[in-house]
Amino acid sequence: MKTEDIVNAEIELLKAIKNADVAALEKTLHDDLLFNLPDGQTITKEFDLNSYRSGKMKIDALEASDQIINIIGDSAVVSVMISLKGTYDNNAVNGAFRYIRVWKQFGESPKVIAGSCIQLH
Repeated sequence: MKTEDIVNAEIELLKAIKNADVAALEKTLHDDLLFNLPDGQTITKEFDLNSYRSGKMKIDALEASDQIINIIGDSAVVSVMISLKGTYDNNAVNGAFRYIRVWKQFGESPKVIAGSCIQLH
């Protein structure tokens, strides 16, 4: 696993999130994904995909910055700040969030196996 592979995977992931591309997210997220939301709730891949399928999650703007990537064997840990503007279930979701994502190599492509995010402001 190389840093540039994860940089590209992150770009593709953010594009899929912004475009609510469920097919791309289906391929990128591991079936056993666990992700912690800022409110402390832990969600699964299926919960995440359903929020896009149902139209509950709508992203108007998304911008990544301050990305740090550590490659550890066949895994990578990514810390990134995301400036987000959108809605979830018709409630505004705006602000800066710090994400941590864990990617693991499976065959040809890395998949997100875990993650968490906190709201910064």
